[in-house]
Amino acid sequence: MDKITKTDDDWRAQLSDLAYRVTRKHGTERAFTHDDFPKSPGEFRCVCCDAPLFDMEHKFDSGTGWPSFWQPKDGAPVGESEDRSWFMRRTEVHCDRCEAHLGHVFPDGPRPTGLRYCINGVALRYVPRGE
Repeated sequence: MDKITKTDDDWRAQLSDLAYRVTRKHGTERAFTHDDFPKSPGEFRCVCCDAPLFDMEHKFDSGTGWPSFWQPKDGAPVGESEDRSWFMRRTEVHCDRCEAHLGHVFPDGPRPTGLRYCINGVALRYVPRGE
């Protein structure tokens, strides 16, 4: 996939205030405030560039208040970087296509990966299978 680069003004015009704050300014939506999406087969795409990132088959209820996945889709442009904000050391996940901040990944998820991709719901767009 080609990289997507836009000006800050372009991102502001495209995104809601919350989506802009989360994806472009590394914010976080409050837990349990985002719709947890339908339960039918489908995929979750980046709200900024529409890249396919996660599949419903890899989603689980972590009880944290944010959509959680045990792995990205095969070949998804999900990148990682070290996040040392808030006096913590975490692994940030972002969209490699447009550099949108998505959330963080933690080593306390279910099998088979043992990972929990804790993603801001406002950073995702759900697309039912077949659309």
